[in-house]
Amino acid sequence: MNLAKISANGQITVPAEIRCLLGLKSGDKILFYQKQDGEVVLSNTSAQAIRKAQSAFSGAAEAMGISSEEDVQALVDEVRYGKER
Repeated sequence: MNLAKISANGQITVPAEIRCLLGLKSGDKILFYQKQDGEVVLSNTSAQAIRKAQSAFSGAAEAMGISSEEDVQALVDEVRYGKER
């Protein structure tokens, strides 16, 4: 178990073990939310945003016929330079 003390300004230092576990680094934002059972959970919002974006784009590459790194590069070239794939 890790323990943190609240300062007079309401600030806490997230213990190193928890920062490592959540993949937190300087400047990251964390989210505190309360579950139905009253438990308060701490979450790395950056990681949550990436997982949400990955989920939203799931299957998009297949739908566009992209199946290799070459296909990705061709799409980048098309967008960047107006070249057809």
